[in-house]
Amino acid sequence: MNFLAHIYLSGNDTLIKLGNFMADGIKGKQYKNYRPQLQKGILLHRSIDSFTDSHPIVKQSTKRLHPKYSHYSGVIVDILYDHFLTKNWKKYNKIPLPQYVEDFYDLLDEHYDILTPSIQRMVPHMIADNWLLSYAEISGIATVLYNMNRRTKNISGMDRAVEDLQLHYHDFENEFTLFFEELRAFCSNRIKELDIQFRLKNT
Repeated sequence: MNFLAHIYLSGNDTLIKLGNFMADGIKGKQYKNYRPQLQKGILLHRSIDSFTDSHPIVKQSTKRLHPKYSHYSGVIVDILYDHFLTKNWKKYNKIPLPQYVEDFYDLLDEHYDILTPSIQRMVPHMIADNWLLSYAEISGIATVLYNMNRRTKNISGMDRAVEDLQLHYHDFENEFTLFFEELRAFCSNRIKELDIQFRLKNT
């Protein structure tokens, strides 16, 4: 899953949310250098990635793209799924998406000092271009895919994937909806497991 989904799936705990958001840049046992709630967010992020990568519905979405985009297909599906999360946001959260996104940007600003250096460098661009809200429009997805293609020196061809989104829109949306219900339940249970695990560790 991409940024917005990871943030949303963290629940309401600020540090779990931030740990989940910045987890990609924290490898192996480096997570142990952070305070417990951040550790939970990092471990939750890894669990989400493992659950997503192995899920048959996600594999179905990825398979549709694989002939054109090979190993980049999973990255593209992550982005497309965030589009459907923003599109259907009212089903998942009572807070309007613009307010939710603005509140998260405020969290980043308030806790900037605990973010990893790579995330610190990224945050100003994310806020300036309002990445999280831009996923709601196909034009926003097109921009994200264009920029990611540039980062691969135009090798991936990911910029063309917006055409696949439009061509198979309802298939991708149905797959997202089915998968996301399972992912939400998984994350709710995983957070409880992490709470118990860390409580036992500290007794």
